[in-house]
Amino acid sequence: MNFKKTILLFLAVLYLSFLVKGQTPVSIDRKEFKIDSNDDAFKQAWQSIKAGDEAFAAGSAYYNIALKNYLEAVTYNSKNAELNYKLGICYLFSPQKEKAVLFLEKASEKANIAPDFRFWLAKAYHANYEFEKAIEQYEKFINSLPPKIMEQFEIQVEDPIVLIENCRNAKELMATKLNIFIDNIGNNVNTASAEYSPLISADESLLIFTSRRENTTGGERSLDDNEYFEDIYFAEIDKNGEWKPAQNIGNKVNTKEHDATVSLTADGQKLIIYRSTSGNGDLFQSNLNGKEWSKPRQYSKSLNTKYHEASACLSPDEQTIYFVSDNPNNNFGKHDIFKATLNKNGDWDNIENLGNVVNTKLDEVSIFLHPDGRTLYFSSEGHNSMGGYDIFSTTLQENGTWSKPENIGNPINTPNNEVFFVISANGKHGYFASNQVGGKGETDIYQITFLGERKPLLQNNEDNLLASLTIPIKEKTIEKSIEIKKIRLTILKGIIADSITNQPLEAKIEIVDNLTGKLISSFTSNSITGKYLIPLPSGYNYGIAVKKDQYLFHSENVDIPNSTGYQEINKDIKLLKFLKGSGIILRNIFFDTGKSILREESNTELNRLFTLLNENPSLKIEIQGHTDNVGGLDYNNKLSTSRSKAVVDYLISKGIDSNRLTFKGYGYSKPLSSNETIEGRQNNRRVQFEIL
Repeated sequence: MNFKKTILLFLAVLYLSFLVKGQTPVSIDRKEFKIDSNDDAFKQAWQSIKAGDEAFAAGSAYYNIALKNYLEAVTYNSKNAELNYKLGICYLFSPQKEKAVLFLEKASEKANIAPDFRFWLAKAYHANYEFEKAIEQYEKFINSLPPKIMEQFEIQVEDPIVLIENCRNAKELMATKLNIFIDNIGNNVNTASAEYSPLISADESLLIFTSRRENTTGGERSLDDNEYFEDIYFAEIDKNGEWKPAQNIGNKVNTKEHDATVSLTADGQKLIIYRSTSGNGDLFQSNLNGKEWSKPRQYSKSLNTKYHEASACLSPDEQTIYFVSDNPNNNFGKHDIFKATLNKNGDWDNIENLGNVVNTKLDEVSIFLHPDGRTLYFSSEGHNSMGGYDIFSTTLQENGTWSKPENIGNPINTPNNEVFFVISANGKHGYFASNQVGGKGETDIYQITFLGERKPLLQNNEDNLLASLTIPIKEKTIEKSIEIKKIRLTILKGIIADSITNQPLEAKIEIVDNLTGKLISSFTSNSITGKYLIPLPSGYNYGIAVKKDQYLFHSENVDIPNSTGYQEINKDIKLLKFLKGSGIILRNIFFDTGKSILREESNTELNRLFTLLNENPSLKIEIQGHTDNVGGLDYNNKLSTSRSKAVVDYLISKGIDSNRLTFKGYGYSKPLSSNETIEGRQNNRRVQFEIL
């Protein structure tokens, strides 16, 4: 089964989620359908009816075929109630839901055409924003539902009750409209086939998505719905901010059957995919090695169970995975959101349900964790949904609990299904799939541009607007732009290369919490491009070490206060080989102002230097201390000397031979930056070493 079907979702505004497992069998009477003596026209129309009925009986995946045949038949007889009933249902399962009302209202001219008729008429009104009419029909349907019909449709009474509540939610949510632009991302990505489930890297340089286009691997169609099998494609951004032509990700990842996108890490180098390997399908991970994606590795049975897991995402440090499962153990509803942590053996354990603040008795699916590590987006039938699946966000609070989910609002959410939503690291752009008017094909990928809160209009009618044209603009009438909700995240990115040849390097990047000394995570730069991208949530003093065999490690310190908003830091890193005269600045060695006692946060960096010396016993180095120019020359020379000596003493205490170590204080005689600024003075205060 394909990804869309097994996730128990259907694409936004394309399909309806099943509230019943089938419609009432409604037959079109041959005698009633024939309206004149033109036998040829009747025979042709009746053949279309039979073909349409065959497709209709096969289920919603074939309603598009049924619709085509029924539309041919309705040109012969546009008044037949049973035909209009079926046309209305087919349109409800199509991109053109607005047409469902027309045909279902025509069908209503025949009393009691089907026990479920009012349900489908209500759904049509609901999908077309006629909420009061929808509520009326839902209520009439509930009141007309005898026990036998309830059993026949396998429907619970609370389902239409939930839909009534959805209509009321929609009325409230429609009162406010997000200030956004929604744009089709263009022909280089979208085709006449279906494109959906978009994923983006944190800096929006890479887009990976699922498509069912003609050049899918193997070129075969699924028996489920006669569409091409799902394949994964990617597109990169060019220097003008346009998407280059999309390419198939390759046959190491794509197979002849269904392969679909699930999640992408912030650096765009780890991809979680879904494959229909068993009855419920499983999750796999592929890694980007240079420009080639690796053969996907199936997650272990601790994550892939006999139940349905088809959505997942990794935390920024890649030590936690969030996933969706319908495992009945510890579930609040159908599909719930869970999390698991990575153990020392590299497997996922400590599986926990996110709790009933986030999860409801209905479905929660299609999850995306923002690179800030705090904001989780997901689709749900519960909470205050407008109908079907709406997109919600919840925030991980300081006490470790999740906030009450918020509906992200109109016009992104509609009475239909909104799923597969992702948002950029800076919060300015969202990406989703939809079948909007004017699209390229069945479903397209769209970009949302968030403009902040919508400002109230100062004038409230046309006369005032015209009058205002003659009045000079005064300064006080100019409104300030409203800031988008603060995102507490820093993106550190750049290229790692050899300091002499500038050849890009694949190197390991370790991220440490300097306060605790704990290794938070590790990343690897791309082996061909040398590119790296690291998401750093605010609130930590990060020690960053870049390592590669035959090179000196490189040290960086990024101290990000908790209140820091979104920022991007571009930092190209040049690695030095073991040569006389080479040296590095130890950015994560700390002293109190005016003192030479090593602070505890320095331990990780000091131990890193100890390891380097221990693994290279012939290495002799000089530890050098430097200051800014605040204070006198003698004072700074003494301070820098005592600080460099403190580092040497630490290394000797760990077992390094004193004959391999010297120290010297240079005061402020070798500044790296101007001492005229706070940033410059901070950069000049440093400890470094040089190979002797």
